Amino acid sequence: MNPRLTLYSYWRSSASYRVRMALHLKGLDFELRPVHLLRDGGQQFTPNYRKLNAQQLVPTLVHGELVLGQSLAIIEYLDETFPDSPLLPETPAERAWARMLAQAIACDIHPLNNLRVLGYLVEQLGASDGDRLAWYRRWTESGLESVERLLRRRREQTLFCHGKEPGLADCCLLPQVYNARRFECSLERFERIVDICDRLEALEPVQAAAPENQADAE
Repeated sequence: MNPRLTLYSYWRSSASYRVRMALHLKGLDFELRPVHLLRDGGQQFTPNYRKLNAQQLVPTLVHGELVLGQSLAIIEYLDETFPDSPLLPETPAERAWARMLAQAIACDIHPLNNLRVLGYLVEQLGASDGDRLAWYRRWTESGLESVERLLRRRREQTLFCHGKEPGLADCCLLPQVYNARRFECSLERFERIVDICDRLEALEPVQAAAPENQADAE
């Protein structure tokens, strides 16, 4: 019998959102433990959480004695440990393509616009709210433009990023678009991205993972 999965998550964290999507898409039962990134100076900085996650970030997945951070590592672990409803394609080439697209979002777009970076711009560099917004839109829109090109250049245009069912890259794309909409980025020219996200948002498992549907949503 497998031990229960426990996910430490913040409702608005896009990295946490990715893992919640993966868990729900795979139909896995899990316990969610909120970590508020703003309350009490940031609950991720408490001594107890630092013992759990050395980077003091969310998400963190606990499965028995295994403790994992980093959303992409967590999702791939879930996919290998619970192979039903796979989130990666069958062939090495297709899996590599899916990982490339996921990393284009998680490694190239998200790090420039996460809470730590936006906070540093304002608190340490004196950026105004307008400067912060311009920064966010600049790097998000240019990053999504690259993702749109990658999706359009695929030989086969599928319902989702890399198949007929949602997968790894979709778990990265929708949370990024969710945040882009929060910051009122211009998405009109990203027709392929918007089309995929519309399909994703219509799915019940994806709706269950949405930020506004979390117990810690504010």
